[in-house]
Amino acid sequence: MLTIDFIDETEQLDDKALAFVSKVLEHAAQHEETGEAEVSVTFTDDESIRAINRDYREKDQATDVISFSMEEQGEDEVAIVGETGPRLLGDIIISVERTELQAEEYGHSFERELGFLAVHGFLHLLGYDHMNEQDEKKMFGRQEEILASLGVTRDAHEAE
Repeated sequence: MLTIDFIDETEQLDDKALAFVSKVLEHAAQHEETGEAEVSVTFTDDESIRAINRDYREKDQATDVISFSMEEQGEDEVAIVGETGPRLLGDIIISVERTELQAEEYGHSFERELGFLAVHGFLHLLGYDHMNEQDEKKMFGRQEEILASLGVTRDAHEAE
């Protein structure tokens, strides 16, 4: 079971959009067999995600999605051992502005792009990456597999 904490800083997403993202992420969690887990999803604007990208990734530009994994151990961090309860996967931050723009650019629905970005961020939390061609092929293949199994394809305007 996946517990999702939504924060919509933009106040633009309706209950239907949040329910869709919840459905997509719960499906991805089942696909990836995460077990009991928690994730936070924040919807923000380009200005805010640009600041996050600049401060944490040293890239001074807006992006579509950023993930911060709680399971990744940084250089100066100590692993938490023996903790019980659900897995704390981390945070997914999605730019609603960028989602709208990319949906238009790619010629599919806002909902499809939102689902794509949510799954993309979720897979990053689980350790997937696309730093080289082999990893990119694996991650994007998994993304498409998860979305397609829900009926969310580049041609679909609504999830089944």
